[in-house]
Amino acid sequence: MSQNKNTRIRIGNQTTFVVNDPMIPFEYAVRNGFDAFEWFADRKKTGRDFIPMDMDEGCRHYIRDTARTHDIRLSVHAPWWANPCKSEGLALIMKSLAFAGDIEAALFNIHLFPDEGIETYIRAMKDLINSTAKMGLQLSIENTPQTPPEDFNQMFKLLKNPDIQHADHVGMCLDLGHANLCDPTRNDYLSFMDRLDGEVPIIHIHLHENYGDRDSHLTVFTGPSKKDMKGLHGFVKRLKKRNFSGAIILEQWPNPPYLLNQARDWLQKLFEYDSHRFWHKRG
Repeated sequence: MSQNKNTRIRIGNQTTFVVNDPMIPFEYAVRNGFDAFEWFADRKKTGRDFIPMDMDEGCRHYIRDTARTHDIRLSVHAPWWANPCKSEGLALIMKSLAFAGDIEAALFNIHLFPDEGIETYIRAMKDLINSTAKMGLQLSIENTPQTPPEDFNQMFKLLKNPDIQHADHVGMCLDLGHANLCDPTRNDYLSFMDRLDGEVPIIHIHLHENYGDRDSHLTVFTGPSKKDMKGLHGFVKRLKKRNFSGAIILEQWPNPPYLLNQARDWLQKLFEYDSHRFWHKRG
């Protein structure tokens, strides 16, 4: 199936606790022509928080202006441990949201926390949903290894409730590595995608791979796909069927970093290749 001519897929990288200076991955993206970048508040193995939201006003303006100049679509990933159902988690999320506004990000991403039920999670999200709508930000909700596709099917049915206003900008962030670790679809992320209702809007992608054992965040084309790319072919096919447009974020800082360039270039070739017979043969 041909990709809609009005869609655009951007590919970018992300900040990481592997390097002490969050500007290093960003400047790498600028130098190497990536057209997306994500700021992620991650936690170091030492327990010390890596919070780009603590950057001062001058640094925020530099990020905004540089992204404008180089046509880089910015996104912000709230701290992965920030649960909006908890007051301290919601406070962290709102701090991250202020940073997203200052740098003129296009999308804000959080994790799904279904522990207290999907309905409770959505109620806790109402202020965030309304705030992102007013700011003109897309809001993406990401799957974790603990969240099966059915949680997202339920959530997006509930988001159609007329009591929840201004939710058209809310969609799913599909994390392919997490889908591969989810117990019902372990080592079969394509099954995870197939179990998502067609009405679940995928608006953002976190792309990394693993062997189904742990969340190793391997750069694509260096893990299982190094020997067998059928999974990635199927991934691209399914995104095309959904007319996906948005950003694909490579969630790693490999050694050497040039593996990010290789991943981007090969992904672009996969999306550009559009032979029906090719896709039919590979499922």
